[in-house]
Amino acid sequence: MRKSILITGCSSGIGYDAAQGMRAAGWRVFASCRKPADCARLQAEGFDSPRIDYSDAPSIQSGLAEVLQATGGTLDALFNNGAYALPGALEDVPRDGLREIFECNLFGVHDLSCAVIPVMRAQGHGRIINCSSVLGLVPMKWRGAYSASKYAMEGLSDTLRLEMRAAGIDVILIEPGPITSDIRRNSIPHFERFIDWKNSARRSEYENGLIDRLYTSSGPDPFELPASAVTAKLRHACEARRPKPRYYVTKPTYIMGALKRILTTRALDRILSKG
Repeated sequence: MRKSILITGCSSGIGYDAAQGMRAAGWRVFASCRKPADCARLQAEGFDSPRIDYSDAPSIQSGLAEVLQATGGTLDALFNNGAYALPGALEDVPRDGLREIFECNLFGVHDLSCAVIPVMRAQGHGRIINCSSVLGLVPMKWRGAYSASKYAMEGLSDTLRLEMRAAGIDVILIEPGPITSDIRRNSIPHFERFIDWKNSARRSEYENGLIDRLYTSSGPDPFELPASAVTAKLRHACEARRPKPRYYVTKPTYIMGALKRILTTRALDRILSKG
């Protein structure tokens, strides 16, 4: 029987490429999306595509139930990929905005992982792969809400990995840097909803930096890689006999991971404050 994987956030970018790549590698892919229209589009492409919205707890339960019904109650791997960004200075991020990004980027991931664990424990094996970020290793200005959610994912994943050792379940982090995706464009509605930048003490900084970056395409970021670079790491995480606990993707992730180990906090702050 083909091995099965459930991937979240498959409407575009990393998730969509992962769904295509894992299917091409012979896996049965359940490519979930948040919006029914995106699920329908992927179903038209031949995918099983249950609706799973991390911010909607019932959809997590019903989406997983759909997967397990199709597989006869088994699941070999889960790739928690769905996430979004809320750009803005942290002093301008309201409590509701921070709560909502954690609902999606962390709490929903936790709910789905906990729902999958009994299935994997019963079958004696499984892999839970969480898509973190270089911003889960180091911070960047204007990305505090997203970075905080990814820092939390790092701690959640590291602890879960320790707790699952005796259950035969591997918990793995993939940590991309700049990857071609729609995450910046998709962050605009959240920015417009929560960030009152025109009344911010940092209004001039928004006008001279973030607004242009959000609304004007300036081409790829430095060292940006296609989403297939993440899919390659995902395949190794799913298929290696002994997968790594962490997979860095893109040169900035390797550089920042090294600098965090060797530099003092003040020295690293000086570098990051220029970014």
